[in-house]
Amino acid sequence: MPEFVRTTVKTRFRSTLYIRHNARRLEHLATLGLPLAHRSVLELGAGIGDHTTFFLGRGCKVTAVEGRPENLTLMRECLSAERLFTEGKDYTLVLGDLDRPDTVTVPSSEVVYCYGLLYHVREPLGLLEWIRRKCDDLLLLETCVAYPDSEATVLVEEDASSPTQALAGQSVRLSRPTLLTKLRDLFPHVYIPRTQPWHEDFPVDWTRARQSDRATRAVFVASLRELDDCPALVRELPLLYERS
Repeated sequence: MPEFVRTTVKTRFRSTLYIRHNARRLEHLATLGLPLAHRSVLELGAGIGDHTTFFLGRGCKVTAVEGRPENLTLMRECLSAERLFTEGKDYTLVLGDLDRPDTVTVPSSEVVYCYGLLYHVREPLGLLEWIRRKCDDLLLLETCVAYPDSEATVLVEEDASSPTQALAGQSVRLSRPTLLTKLRDLFPHVYIPRTQPWHEDFPVDWTRARQSDRATRAVFVASLRELDDCPALVRELPLLYERS
């Protein structure tokens, strides 16, 4: 990989804003009380592996899919450099275009982890259908959404040359109700955390207006079995969240 490409990828993924965003999302995930240790995990849109070690550190077997070869190369290097934490861990890295998920050959897994990817693909509802076929138990979904909830879909142009943006150069943001309806079509049990991460992209008051250029994010948990023993989850969309 040319050095200027390596530098560009590292600069983007290692920016203070990006590191902070990842930290807030993962610390929030850890508060939900979900059964995540020692599971098989299919991670979609893995970038350079910033979330992968969350699962490796919990003894999971991870298959990580990433669409950009330069990201995947750097991910392999980063995980190798962290061998103190990754040595002996079970992970597989797969180059795959999730705009064409049926061309991506990966095993089904107990947990499908899809944080920060869904809005970067051209057909998010089609990707969710593919995810259901690959999911044996639990889907963890975090994505940018249309705001307010009355907006069914919002299209946003992206820089396709950026290592963190959509391969096709277009962001598709579905509303929370649209996502909830689709997930309920696919999974028998769908939940929303009653909390939001400590980050401004995750609003706690959905009755208030937000800046139109501000990314707005939400988290969903879909399951093939009931998770009613997880008090952090509710079945209906909150208008008011707490922070966690």
